Amino acid sequence: MAETINALVLDLVEWIARAPRPYSEVIETWRTSCPRLTIWEDAVEAGYVTRQNRAAAAPLVTVTEDGKRLLRAHGRTVFSDTSESK
Repeated sequence: MAETINALVLDLVEWIARAPRPYSEVIETWRTSCPRLTIWEDAVEAGYVTRQNRAAAAPLVTVTEDGKRLLRAHGRTVFSDTSESK
């Protein structure tokens, strides 16, 4: 089960790395009521994604530097990375 969860966390982080997402969209898409599939919670707890509150706008979910490192370590694309050393 851990491998499945890790793969799903990678998928979530990669999906958010493509473009920051409104918190409501992330929760609607990735939240689950299954206590064994805590994808959103695992990604937040591990520090791979973060919720940013914005003045006069909906909260936004973005990938952290740890999330970018996770993607690179698993051969995933870091879409929001503007550095030369991908």
